[in-house]
Amino acid sequence: MSEPLVFTLLAIALIGGSLFYLFFYRNWRRRRELEQPFPDTWRRYLQEQVPFYGKLSHAQKSRLENLVQLFVAEKAFYECDGFKIDDRVRVTVAGHACLLLLERAYSDYDDVKSILIYPDVYRVQGTNSDGLVVSTSEQTRAGEAWSHGRVILAWSQCEHAIANPDGPHNVILHEFAHQLDYLDGTADGAPPLSGDDALRWQDTMTKAWDHLRQRLEHHHRPWLDPYGATEPAEFFAVLTEAFFQQPDHLNQQQPDVYLALCRFYRLDPKHFQPHHP
Repeated sequence: MSEPLVFTLLAIALIGGSLFYLFFYRNWRRRRELEQPFPDTWRRYLQEQVPFYGKLSHAQKSRLENLVQLFVAEKAFYECDGFKIDDRVRVTVAGHACLLLLERAYSDYDDVKSILIYPDVYRVQGTNSDGLVVSTSEQTRAGEAWSHGRVILAWSQCEHAIANPDGPHNVILHEFAHQLDYLDGTADGAPPLSGDDALRWQDTMTKAWDHLRQRLEHHHRPWLDPYGATEPAEFFAVLTEAFFQQPDHLNQQQPDVYLALCRFYRLDPKHFQPHHP
C-alpha cells in the first residue's frame, strides 16, 4: 500500500471519527444512559426533595426522571468548603434544574459543565465601577451562574426552597434560568426567541420591568421580589422563580408576563400541562 494512500485512509478515518463524535456519539451515549432503570432511591429523593414532582402527570414524571438521569450522568458536582455531595444532593439539584426543561430540549443544558455547592451562603470579592474609580467589596451570595457553564449554589438556600415550595425564592430555579438566558451568548433577560415571539417578549417584559421600577421608585409594594429590578437578567431569573413557585399570584398581577413565560417554557405551572400557544 502506497504512503499517500495510507495517509488518505487515515485522514478519512479521522474525519469520520470526528463527525461521529460531534453528531452521533452524544446522542448514542444518552440513549445508552436512558436504557438503565431509574433508581428507586432517586425516585424517593424526587418525591421528598422536589415538591413539584408530586404535581406532575405520569408522563411528565417520566420525562423529568429521564432529564435527571442525563443531568446526573453528565454534569460534574464539586464540594466546596467541606460540603459533602451524595446522590440525594445531585438528584435534588437536577430535579429542580430540569423542571425548566420539562417541555424544552435537554440540549438547552449542553453548555452546563459543573455545579459547585457550598454548605451555606458564601463570600466573594465583588468589583464596583463608578466612572474612573474601581472599588472592591466583600459580598455574600446564595448562588451564581457563569457564562462558561458553571453554577454555584448554597445548599442551605436550596433546602429553604424545598421547605417553602410556595415561597418567592428558589435559588436552583434562579441560577439555571440564567443558564437559559446565556443560550444566545449573553445574560440580558431575553432568552433566545425569534420572529413575533421575540418582539412580543421584548414589548411585554419592557413594560413589566418599567412598571416594577416605577413602583419601587414611588415606594409602593412591588408585585415581584425587588431584586428583579436590579437588571434585566435578574428580572428574568426572578420571574422564573415566581412562575414556578407562585404561578397564580404572577398570573393575577401580570397576566401578559405569565403568558410570555408559558410560551417560553411551553407549560402552565398552574396545571402542569403542556401549553399550546
